Amino acid sequence: MAEVSLRLRRFLESKHVGYEMIPHRADYTAQETAADTHTPGREFAKTVIVRVDRGYAMAVLPAHHKLSLRKLERAIGARDVRMAAEDEIARVCPDSAVGAEPPFGNLYELPVFVSEELTEDERITFNAGTHEDAMRMRYRDYETLVHPRVADISTRS
Repeated sequence: MAEVSLRLRRFLESKHVGYEMIPHRADYTAQETAADTHTPGREFAKTVIVRVDRGYAMAVLPAHHKLSLRKLERAIGARDVRMAAEDEIARVCPDSAVGAEPPFGNLYELPVFVSEELTEDERITFNAGTHEDAMRMRYRDYETLVHPRVADISTRS
């Protein structure tokens, strides 16, 4: 298990928050991981690291959605939003595999913006720092721990 999985597990346990670890075959897209973990796409939270003006942020959206940079820009009042490059992501989230970042910006001192649709279900599932580990927990617990800003930031693929 990757270091970030252990770090995330320790964080959740220190807060007495329940979760389920779900090992799966190596996947590299959120929709593949959703299928392998038997999770509806609307409940699988994919994390996208973005460059916002002079800093970074996490955008968290359902697996079957695409991030709208324009919508995110408007929602947060930024002048320039772009997808972070792989080398930037590796620097921002050094203990996570690129493309498997958990949606916990507080572990990386990043603001988190969540797509409205993810708030509609009781549970969310997400990558836990590797391409072989996912985690499932109640959305309400996630929201309490992360304090994301909910906004219209995505569109259906």
